[in-house]
Amino acid sequence: MARLNNSHYEAALTIARRLRELGHAAYFAGGCVRDLLLGVDPHDFDVATSATPDQVQAAFPRTESVGAHFGVVLVIELVHGERTATEVATFRNDGAYSDGRRPDAVRFSLDPREDVLRRDFTINGLLLDVIDYEEGDRLQDCVRDFVGGQVDLEWKLVRAIGNAATRFAEDKLRMLRAIRFAARLDFAIESRTMVAIQEQAINITQVSAERVRDELTKILTEGGARRGFELLEESGLLREVLPEVARMKGVAQPPQYHPEGDVWTHTLMLLDHLPKAASPTLTWGMLLHDVGKPATFTPPDPAKPGDRIRFNGHVEIGVAVARTILLRLRFSNDDMEQILALIKHHMQFGDVTKMKQSTLKRFLRLPKFDEHLALHRADSLSSHGALGMYDFAKQHFDEMGEEQIKPRLLLDGEALIAAGYKPGPGFREMLVAAEDAQLEGVVTTPEGALRFVEDRFGAPK
Repeated sequence: MARLNNSHYEAALTIARRLRELGHAAYFAGGCVRDLLLGVDPHDFDVATSATPDQVQAAFPRTESVGAHFGVVLVIELVHGERTATEVATFRNDGAYSDGRRPDAVRFSLDPREDVLRRDFTINGLLLDVIDYEEGDRLQDCVRDFVGGQVDLEWKLVRAIGNAATRFAEDKLRMLRAIRFAARLDFAIESRTMVAIQEQAINITQVSAERVRDELTKILTEGGARRGFELLEESGLLREVLPEVARMKGVAQPPQYHPEGDVWTHTLMLLDHLPKAASPTLTWGMLLHDVGKPATFTPPDPAKPGDRIRFNGHVEIGVAVARTILLRLRFSNDDMEQILALIKHHMQFGDVTKMKQSTLKRFLRLPKFDEHLALHRADSLSSHGALGMYDFAKQHFDEMGEEQIKPRLLLDGEALIAAGYKPGPGFREMLVAAEDAQLEGVVTTPEGALRFVEDRFGAPK
C-alpha cells in the first residue's frame, strides 16, 4: 500500500518503479517534493528520469508526446479506475533561450544534478527518491538536494538557482512565478533574486498576454493575494503588467467613507477578504472594482464648505478601463462579461433598501449574484465596515426563490401579437412594464397583465 492515499501519487510511484526496474534513474521532482516537505498534499506529481522520451514511451502502453523535443512525455495510468496523467521529463541541460520562454535546444543528460541546475528556484529544484521513501525511510532522508532548497524552505525564501539574472533572462515569466510562490507560501524573496526582478521587470512585456494573465490569476486565487500584489508593486512588475492598477497608489479617498486610506490600500484590503476558493472572476472583480477612480478623482471644492473628494462617474470609467485590461490580457468573453458586471453593479448595493420590488428582484437575479454579494461584503469591510446593505440583500436573495426573482412571464411577445399589437419601437417597453408589474405583484394573471398594458399604452390599433 502506498504511503499517500492519492491516485496521482500512486500513478507516479508506479511509473518511477517501472523506470527503475528498466535500469533508469527516476525521482519525483519539483513542486510536489516542496509541498511534501511543507506538509502540504500535492495536487500533481512529476517524474524526472534518465530515460529518454523514446525509452519512456516504449516502457508504457499509454503515453502522449506533449514536448518530446524538450524531453517531456505524459504517461497515462489507470488507478482505481481513474485515468491519471503524469508528466515524465528526461534529465536535460538547456541551451540558449532566444525567445525568453523556451530553450532553443536541449541536451539530454544522465545526471540529475545537471537537470536541477537548469530549473527556476531552489525550493522547486528538489528530487525525491520515492522508492526509498516507500520502503519506510524518513522523507527528508530521501531528498536529493543539489541547490540548498531544503535550507531555503526552512528559512522561507524564494531564491533563484544559480545566477538570478540568467534564470529570468531565460524565461521572463519566472519573475511572476517568484511573486506567486512567495505570496502563496508566505515566503520572502531572497534579496539578489528580488534585485534581478527589479532590474528586468520591464522585460515582462515580452511574455505573451495569456501567460501573464494565467500567472496573475494564480496569484489572485492560490492564496496570499494581497501579499502577491504588494510584491508586484515592490518589484516594479505591477506598473508593467497592470499600470492601471499601479495608478491607484496615492489616490486619496474621502476619510468619512474610506478611513482606511487611498484606493490602493482599499483594494489590497479587499484582497484580504477574498473568500476561500474564490473564482477567478470574483478575484479580478475585486481587484478592478475601483480601477476608474484615479481618472475621476476630484478634490474638494474650496468654494463649497464641507465638500469632499469625489469620483463622479468612476463606475462607468472603471468598466471602460477594465475592458481595456481584460481585452489586453485576452480573457474569454464569458469571464470578461462577469468581471465587468461586478464592476458595473458594485455601487448599486447602496440603494437596495430603497429599491422597488421589481428593481430589487432584477438586481438579485444578476448571474452569479453570490459573487456580487462577496464583492460588496469585502468592499464594506475594507472601508466603513457597515454591513447593513449586505445583510439586507443577502436575506432577500436567500429568502426569495427563483420563482419570485425570475418568475415565468405572464405576458410575452407572442401574446401581445395575438392581442393585435404590432412589433415596433414600443414593444419592448410594453413587455418590461408588464414584467415590472408582475414582479411588484400588481398583476397575477396573463389576462391582468394584458389589461395592464392596454390601460397604460392603449388598446391595439
